[in-house]
Amino acid sequence: MSRLGYLFGEGFRGIFKHGFMSFASVTIIIACLIIMGTISLLCVNIDTLIDDLEDQNEIVAFIDEDMGEIQAAALEQEIVGTDNVASAEFVSREEAMDNFMGNYDAALMEGVDATVFRHRYVIQLDDIAEMAKTKQELETIPGIAKVNAHLDYADSFIKIRNIITVVSFVLIGVLVFVSFFIMSNTIKLATYSRREEIAIMKMVGASNSFIRLPFVIEGLILGLLGSLLAFVIMWGLYNALSSRIISSFSVSFLHIVPFSSVREFVLAGFLAVGILVGAFGGVNAIRNYLKV
Repeated sequence: MSRLGYLFGEGFRGIFKHGFMSFASVTIIIACLIIMGTISLLCVNIDTLIDDLEDQNEIVAFIDEDMGEIQAAALEQEIVGTDNVASAEFVSREEAMDNFMGNYDAALMEGVDATVFRHRYVIQLDDIAEMAKTKQELETIPGIAKVNAHLDYADSFIKIRNIITVVSFVLIGVLVFVSFFIMSNTIKLATYSRREEIAIMKMVGASNSFIRLPFVIEGLILGLLGSLLAFVIMWGLYNALSSRIISSFSVSFLHIVPFSSVREFVLAGFLAVGILVGAFGGVNAIRNYLKV
């Protein structure tokens, strides 16, 4: 216990002994975590926006011309039972004509009757990525003549989502590496003044782990402090920014993900990155001084 108390005491003393370096380390961690958090939350909101757009994207299944309304309506169970179909709404000829006429001047459409239109189903999908497959399956149902699907839009949504995912992972990976590199070098500068002390401890028989642990503890504490402060700052910035966006009339249609629904994940991510960067930074900083 006395040895453990010594190691933790040395870790805490190192933080206050090198106050400026400790402040620099915490500041760097806060800055990197805020940038990482901003990118991550932006990706979450873009992903949510794409999901909303997917929900509004529909495919339309047209029924055979010679099929009556009762027979057409009876196809609903088979359509809904198709994989990837979330819901299907039956639209009769008359309803289709009313919807069409509502978009045009009635005088121009004079003489047009419901027989020009077909019974149809407006279908919502669970996964837009499976649109092409679902279209093929629906067209095999007897009674369905044709299925209109915006496959180009579906492909665009999927590409956008994939690009955002890849870019976000790359940026977060780069920021984690940068945080580790700067944190390691910051602690290395702090340990430079203790290089002779470390060499003497090494020569009298102290193990590498005994010498290294105070610096690891120092890095852990700095990483933990930086991650907690970054979380508080990120929370305030996100709420302030989302309030301004929501109050803006020009983008009032956007759905902003509330911070309360993601704060546990943000806190866990910040703590994990901050502690790991701090611990590994402390280990890496002292590595060269143990080669005595």
